Amino acid sequence: MDTRAEQFRNNPLGTTVTIDDVIADLEFLDDWEERYAYIIDLGKQLPPFPQEERTEQNFVHGCQSQVWLTHHLDESSGKMYLLIDSDAMIVRGLAAIILVALNARTPRELLSTDIDELFERLDLFRHISPTRGNGLRAMVGKIRDIAAKEAVAH
Repeated sequence: MDTRAEQFRNNPLGTTVTIDDVIADLEFLDDWEERYAYIIDLGKQLPPFPQEERTEQNFVHGCQSQVWLTHHLDESSGKMYLLIDSDAMIVRGLAAIILVALNARTPRELLSTDIDELFERLDLFRHISPTRGNGLRAMVGKIRDIAAKEAVAH
């Protein structure tokens, strides 16, 4: 197995840490200050982002902070593995939530996931700034674009 593919598959977000885990943990916390701390801690679980992947092609436009996103399609399983990084701690946490919901899925599964319903359920948009919300939508949009291209190609 090549080390690049291994790097993608070793991401716990979306594999061992599931969206159900995150929802349960957030619902357990009483206030948004605790939830922000949890989201930031979740972002600390993001695997290292390869320096060579910090390119213009992988840069997510529309985010207030710097965000990079790359992917690997596992030919044998058909699953798409994602890596995201940001220079902002809260954005890393929001990226972790996206990964928990969308990582390690086939492009078609990913495209059929109602991420807006998830964000609504977590009540995220009421508790982050509009610019952070735009950045969140930009990350999801880029992932959906990649998934759509992969779905057509395979």
